[in-house]
Amino acid sequence: MTASAHELPATESRPVRKLAARASHLATETVLARVALGLVALHVVDDSFLQPQPGTAAGDHLAGGLVPTTLLVAAAWAYPHLRAGARAVLALVLGVFGVVVGIEGAYYTAKGNVSGDDFTGLLAIPAGAVLIAVGTVVLWRSRKRGGSRTWRYARRTLLAVGALAGVYVVLFPVAFAYVLTHVARGFVPAPELGAAHEDISFTTSDGLELRGWYVPSRNRAAVIAFAGRSGPQRPARMLARHGYGVLLFDRRGEGESEGDPNVFGWRGDRDLEGAVAFLQRRPDVDADRIGGIGLSVGGEMLIDAAADVEGLRAIVSEGAGIRSLREALDIPETRTLIEASLVHGVVTPAVAVFSSSLPPPSLTDLVGRIAPQPLFIIYAVPGQGGEAELSEVFYDAAREPKTIWRVPGAGHTGGIEAQPAEYERRVVGFFDRALLGAG
Repeated sequence: MTASAHELPATESRPVRKLAARASHLATETVLARVALGLVALHVVDDSFLQPQPGTAAGDHLAGGLVPTTLLVAAAWAYPHLRAGARAVLALVLGVFGVVVGIEGAYYTAKGNVSGDDFTGLLAIPAGAVLIAVGTVVLWRSRKRGGSRTWRYARRTLLAVGALAGVYVVLFPVAFAYVLTHVARGFVPAPELGAAHEDISFTTSDGLELRGWYVPSRNRAAVIAFAGRSGPQRPARMLARHGYGVLLFDRRGEGESEGDPNVFGWRGDRDLEGAVAFLQRRPDVDADRIGGIGLSVGGEMLIDAAADVEGLRAIVSEGAGIRSLREALDIPETRTLIEASLVHGVVTPAVAVFSSSLPPPSLTDLVGRIAPQPLFIIYAVPGQGGEAELSEVFYDAAREPKTIWRVPGAGHTGGIEAQPAEYERRVVGFFDRALLGAG
C-alpha cells in the first residue's frame, strides 16, 4: 500500500515537495512567457501584414515580418524545455525586443497620430516588461550558490561583463535597427520659408504618394532641399531669397508621406527621382536647371540619386557619412573603422531584415558616377556618423568638377549656422555657376 505524502519520512518528502514546487513555478512561468511572447508576435504580424503603412502591402514586409515572428513562435515552443539560465536569457532578450517594437506605437500616440497597429504596439510594451521581470526572477532563482564565495562572485562578474558586451555589440544595434526602420517624424513642422509656398504632392516610381511644399522659382532654376521639411528650411530660405524655386518634402514613411520609414534612407533614390520629375513638369522651371542640397542622410541620398538620375544637374552634400557597413569599411582610420564595423556589422543586416530590402551600393562607388554634373561636399569635424572620415574619401573618389569645404567651427550639418555669410556665398555661388551659368 502506498504511503501518503505526510506519512513519508522527512528525508523523502522534502525532495518531492521541492520538485512539485519547481514544476508549479515552471508552469506559471511558461504561461506568463508564452502570453507575453504571443502579444509581441501579434504586433509584429499586425504591423507587417494586417495593417501595414499606407502605400505598402503585406508582400513588402516578408522578411521583416516572418523572421521575428518565427523566432518568437519558436521561443514560445522551446521555452519550457530549456534550462533555467537559458530561459532567463531568452526572456530578457525578447523582453527588450518587445519594449522596442512597442516604441513605434508610443511615439505615434504621443504625437497624436495613433493608428490601428499602434494599439497592438502599446500592448507589446507591458508584454516586454513581463518578459524582463520573468527573466530577472528566473536568473535570481537559478543562481549557483555552491563553491567558494570568491569563485562565485568572480563567475557572476564575468557573466555580467559578458552580458553587457552582448547588449552593446548585438542587442542594442538590433533594437536600434528596428526603431530606425519603424519610427520617423510623425508630424509636419510649421513652414518658415520666407516666401509664399504651395502644398504639393507627387508619386514615386513604386507608387508612393509623397507630400511637401514648393516655393515657385523666379530665375527658372529650382533646388530640392532634402531630407524632410524641418532641417532643410534654413538653406531653403537662403535659396528662395536668391530667386530659386525650392522643393521640400517628407520622404517615404515620414510626416504626411506614404511608405515605410528608413532613417538611413535606403530606397530614397526613388523619392528624389519623383521629386526631379515633379520639378521638370513645373512651368516656372527649366528642366535642365534642377539641383539638390542634402543634409546628413539627405546628402547621402542625393549622392545615391545623382549617380543615376540625369535630371539632377548639381548637388551639395553636407554631412554625408555611414549608411551601411559598406561605408564603414571605407573609413581609412583603423580605430574608427573597427568601431564602426562592429556596430554596422550588426545594424546593417538587422536593417536589411526589418526593412525587407538589401543594403544599397557604397557611396564611395556611386560618387564617381556623378560627373560631369558638379558636386560640392561640405563637412564638419568631428561631425557625426563618419562624416569627418568619409568626406575626403568621397571627394577623392569623385571626378571633376568637384569642390570640398571643411567648415570651421561647425557641428554636424551646422555650416549655415557657424559661417552664415561664407556658407551663402559658397552654396549660392555653386548653384549660380552650375544652374544659371553665372561667372
